[in-house]
Amino acid sequence: MKVLISTCLLGVACKYSGGDNARPALVAALQAAGHELVPVCPEVYGGLPTPRTPAERIGSRVVTAAGADVTAQYRKGAEIALQLARLTGCRVAVLKANSPSCGHGTVYDGTFSGKKIPGSGVAAELLEQNGIAVYTDEDCAAALPF
Repeated sequence: MKVLISTCLLGVACKYSGGDNARPALVAALQAAGHELVPVCPEVYGGLPTPRTPAERIGSRVVTAAGADVTAQYRKGAEIALQLARLTGCRVAVLKANSPSCGHGTVYDGTFSGKKIPGSGVAAELLEQNGIAVYTDEDCAAALPF
């Protein structure tokens, strides 16, 4: 099965800080289960640079720590992620936990204090609304096999 996966989890330096969130054991488990991985970074697809100012969700908006509203870029990236999932036939996504684009179930609360609240990132929310099962790097292993 083809699985959409956050590019940062594959070790690509596209994280807001310029680093990655490499999860080699998770990637190996997905590949061992026979899945073909389709990389996606909604934030980069939305036109944001790497590195970039940290951003968090505040209701339906996404705002940077400097106060800039980047909601439009996050929505554009989410739409491209959905289009990629449809074009490649992905029915499952494994995304970076807590991210304002990829988080599923919890996201940071918009105060940039590290506090998490219930919610999902813009891309995770759109993918799920369109029938794609969304997991994070933190809960995916428990859901295998899928």
